[in-house]
Amino acid sequence: MDWIDALIMGIVQGLAEYLPISSSGHLEIFREILGIDLAGADALEFDVALHVATVLSTIVVLWKEFVPLCKAFFTFDNSAECKYVYKILLSCIPVGIVGLCFKEQVEQFFGNGLLVVGICLCVTAALLAFAYFTRTRATLLTPQGRSGNTGREISWIDAFVIGCAQAVAVLPGLSRSGTTIATGILLGDKRERVAQFSFFMVIIPILGEALLGLKDLITEPGSSGSVGLFPLAVGFLASFIVGCLACKWMLQLVKRGKLVWFALYCLVVGIVCILY
Repeated sequence: MDWIDALIMGIVQGLAEYLPISSSGHLEIFREILGIDLAGADALEFDVALHVATVLSTIVVLWKEFVPLCKAFFTFDNSAECKYVYKILLSCIPVGIVGLCFKEQVEQFFGNGLLVVGICLCVTAALLAFAYFTRTRATLLTPQGRSGNTGREISWIDAFVIGCAQAVAVLPGLSRSGTTIATGILLGDKRERVAQFSFFMVIIPILGEALLGLKDLITEPGSSGSVGLFPLAVGFLASFIVGCLACKWMLQLVKRGKLVWFALYCLVVGIVCILY
C-alpha cells in the first residue's frame, strides 16, 4: 500500500464512520476499486490505526461532554452523568458478546466480494427510510422537532436495544451509526441525544478491538505488519481530520432530520454492489 491509497482509505473511514453509510462496507468497496490486497497483520495494523483515529476524533469533537462522563465513571453516585455512563456500558454488552463468541463467523463476511456489502447497504437504506417516515417527518413540523429536541431521554432498555443494533451492525455494509441512530429514533428518543450516545458507545468496542489487535501484533511470532510508517501516519491523520469534520456534520444532520437522503445513497450504492 502506498501513501495515496492510505490517504483515500483514511478519508473514507473518517467520513463513513460517522455518516450512516457504513465504514466497513465502504472500506471493502474501496479495497476493490483500488486493488488493495491487505491480509493478516498488514490489514490488522492498518485497521487499528484508522479506527483509533476516529475514536480520537469523537473525543475531540465531544470533549465538553466527554470529560464530565469520565469523571462520573469514578464517582458511583446517582447523578445523570453517572447513569449515562452506565447506559453506555450496558449498550456495549451485545457487541462484546458478538466479538468474543462470534468473531470468526463475522470475519467470514469480509473480503468475499461485494454481494454481502450491497445487501447490507440496502438494509441500511430501508432502516433509515423507515425511521424517517415513521418518526422524524412528523416531528419536523414543530420548532422543537426541527431542533431535534422532541422525544424522551434514553432509558436503560433503550440503551440495551441500541446496543443490540450496534452488535448486528458489525456486518460490512450495515452502518453502525445509521443503525444505532435510527433505532434510537424509532424508540422515540431525542435525535440529538441519540446521536451523541451512538458516537460515545462505539469508543469502548473500538478501543477494545484495537488493544486486542495490538496484542496479536506484539505477541504472535512473525505477525508484525509491513504497511510502512508513512502510509500508516497518512491514513491515521486523514481519518482523524476528516472524522472530526464528519462528526460535527453528522450531529447537525441528525438534529435537522436529514438522514433520509443517505437512505437513497445507500440504496443506489447497494444495488451497484449487488450487480457488480
